[in-house]
Amino acid sequence: MPAKPVPPGECPQCWQHAHDKSIHRRLKPREDCTPCIDHMVNGCPSLVPKKSRWF
Repeated sequence: MPAKPVPPGECPQCWQHAHDKSIHRRLKPREDCTPCIDHMVNGCPSLVPKKSRWF
């Protein structure tokens, strides 16, 4: 099954990990995904906060 295309403005890694179940299938029960943990701790490097319309 081909991977879903990443929408503009979305992090490719976050999108792939959310929609491709085979990535996490290789993990043991209660084992954490290292790239996902890194994203949660350090933030997503691909996303830039959008400017607010409020002054």
